[in-house]
Amino acid sequence: MSAFENIAALLHKERPGHTLPQMLYVGQEAFEFDTQVLLKSVWLYACTVAHVKKPGDFFLFELANNSIIIVRGRDGEVRAFHNSCRHRGARICQEQQGSTARLMCPYHIWTYGLDGRLLAARNMPEGFDKSQHGLLPVAIENIGGLLFVCLSDDPPPIDRAKADIAAQVAIYDLEHCKVAVQDDLVEDANWKLVMENNRECYHCDSNHPELIACLGTNGFGKGLPEDLAESAAAVGAVDDTKFVEVIGAEREEWKRLGLYHDLIEFPDDWWHRIARLPLANGAVSQTMDGKVASTKLLGPFTEPNASSLSVWTQPNSWHHFCCDHIVTFSLTPVAADRTLLRTTWLVCEDAVEGVDYDVEALTAVWRATNIQDAWLSHINHRGISGDGYRPGPYSVEEKLVERFKEFYTSRARAALVRTGQAG
Repeated sequence: MSAFENIAALLHKERPGHTLPQMLYVGQEAFEFDTQVLLKSVWLYACTVAHVKKPGDFFLFELANNSIIIVRGRDGEVRAFHNSCRHRGARICQEQQGSTARLMCPYHIWTYGLDGRLLAARNMPEGFDKSQHGLLPVAIENIGGLLFVCLSDDPPPIDRAKADIAAQVAIYDLEHCKVAVQDDLVEDANWKLVMENNRECYHCDSNHPELIACLGTNGFGKGLPEDLAESAAAVGAVDDTKFVEVIGAEREEWKRLGLYHDLIEFPDDWWHRIARLPLANGAVSQTMDGKVASTKLLGPFTEPNASSLSVWTQPNSWHHFCCDHIVTFSLTPVAADRTLLRTTWLVCEDAVEGVDYDVEALTAVWRATNIQDAWLSHINHRGISGDGYRPGPYSVEEKLVERFKEFYTSRARAALVRTGQAG
């Protein structure tokens, strides 16, 4: 059987309400299919506009053998290009991020404008047309300051997700934020396991004391009125009546403040979830002591607010927006058993480190949580790799894990159909 036929056979074995077949998690063929076919056909979160604040600022987003330059032009527009010179293909940008007046290939000094146009190419033959040799563009969309790219020549629609997310994220004014800290952590686990771990808080009570002290566990597959209505008949459904009463009162206050929007949960087979949630234990930020990490508040906030906006996108990101800072997460597969998790903390562009915010206070909760999650994903991967693994059933609280699995399997099947090699 061909590799595509093997993937199709594994997808045929997938059972609703259960985890994936073993080799879709740990197999080399699945890794190559994911990075060379599936993930190139969907929108991927890459970075924020704060990563490329000024004209000439660039940031690299990389997936397997593909390197994408995200750069802000002199006109203020953010564009994306393949990081490959149109001469003989050399990599243009070597550093992960930086600032430059022009994009210059170090091999033969072909030089490009920030808009991708070829500006200079020495000693080319008569008739050479520079206008036909600009950098190859990559589809990019700015969604309220979150930048998404798609490596396909025919990107899927993005309008619904763009409208829904931007409508709620815009108040945080990411154009006037700056990157305070960025952490890159390589986890020893398949990327799908890292994503699945994020999509539930079934594990939080026993593994994330720092996180649940300020964020709580409700709203991530359990606790919301919408969750209770959906799982009312499920055996073992959690009784969160008290939380429902609390969030009902909170939603009324959010309406008064102009912050409230109804829960959006992967509507009509789309790939985004958005929820405003109350913070726990009187916290007004996702910090160890529950106090603001930055005294320079964001957007419309003139005083601390005890809620955060959470945004999840399939297949590679999640984001939390507090009144004083934003934390974004992206992941990309590195190998069948390794995943790059990139965490970025944003604060108001006027905030001064050591005066308005302290890096340790800003990052402590999620640095602890990331390390804990990396270990959980690692032991999950190791256990799945053994002969004793059989696809297991999801709990009532793991509905968002299944939504991720459904996204993965539906896009995988569609990608196989496009290749004409579905088996």
